[in-house]
Amino acid sequence: MSIISKSIKAIALGAVMVGGLSLSAIAQDLKFFTIGTGGTAYTYYPVGGVIANAISKPPGSRECGKGGSCGVDGLIASAVSSRGSVDNVNAIISGLRDSGFAQSDVAYWAYTGTGTMEGKEPATDLRTIAALFEEHIHLVALKDSGINSVADLKGKRVSLDEPGSGTYVDAGLILSANGLGVDDVTAEALKGGAASEALRNGKIDAFFVVAGYPTGSLVELASAADIKLVPIDGAGAKALADKYGFFSQSEIPSGTYEGVDGTMTVAVGAQWYTSAKADEELIYNITKALWNDESRKLLDVGHAKGKTITIETALSGVGVPLHAGAERFYKEIGVLK
Repeated sequence: MSIISKSIKAIALGAVMVGGLSLSAIAQDLKFFTIGTGGTAYTYYPVGGVIANAISKPPGSRECGKGGSCGVDGLIASAVSSRGSVDNVNAIISGLRDSGFAQSDVAYWAYTGTGTMEGKEPATDLRTIAALFEEHIHLVALKDSGINSVADLKGKRVSLDEPGSGTYVDAGLILSANGLGVDDVTAEALKGGAASEALRNGKIDAFFVVAGYPTGSLVELASAADIKLVPIDGAGAKALADKYGFFSQSEIPSGTYEGVDGTMTVAVGAQWYTSAKADEELIYNITKALWNDESRKLLDVGHAKGKTITIETALSGVGVPLHAGAERFYKEIGVLK
């Protein structure tokens, strides 16, 4: 080891010792916690980063309320990019990730082994930490495409997102509710910026995105090209909402994306899940940290969807049982009787 390297190591060790912590104490105190999110161009990933920051509190952090983190002592949480809802559920059950975001419909079907997960072993260890925000299904096309309804997708080149994503599942259901199947379109499996770029370059005619609005990749796309959101409404949307209780009919307001009119569509809930095997005290503390005043500030400024993540809606549309630690917290503050 060079003299310079030895000096740097000595300085780093000295800084740790001055702070009153030994290297072994840090190693013992650290707890790592992963949050599976989605593609980096969509809403799950940035929101996951805000939440990871809010619940983290590495050893040596300043005290809560004194400019420091109000997270869980010794916890380092990280938002991990993934293929989305189905991928996150599978990763939680397999133990690959500690937690993850998923659409409420996808999680319920996985937990019960029904719907699109029929025939698969139920993910009975899946547990809910919190309901987060509403996600809208965006069906995106160029303004002059002539695509004005889901029925107009027949024979078109359409990206349904990657298998393993909640978008892929919902795109199939939406096609079916409107009398189409995946075989009625030329299906592509593009995500995020790749789908936007393919639309701009004429390689696809439309693509589906399930995300909280405004989603970054579509903000960029709308500023660079004349696009439209194709309505998902009428009898097809009603049939979808009637058959699957997790869908609701909702509007993406005018001006959400540059030059795009208000558009009726369907929505699902984005929720945060973990495993029943996760430590009860840890999940209790994580849930408590999510809903403290300092986290509220971070959510309000961290992402446009952050303001809609509230304790009042923390249990909205929850179809998978709460984790024992989360349940204890919600009972403690009176949100759950």
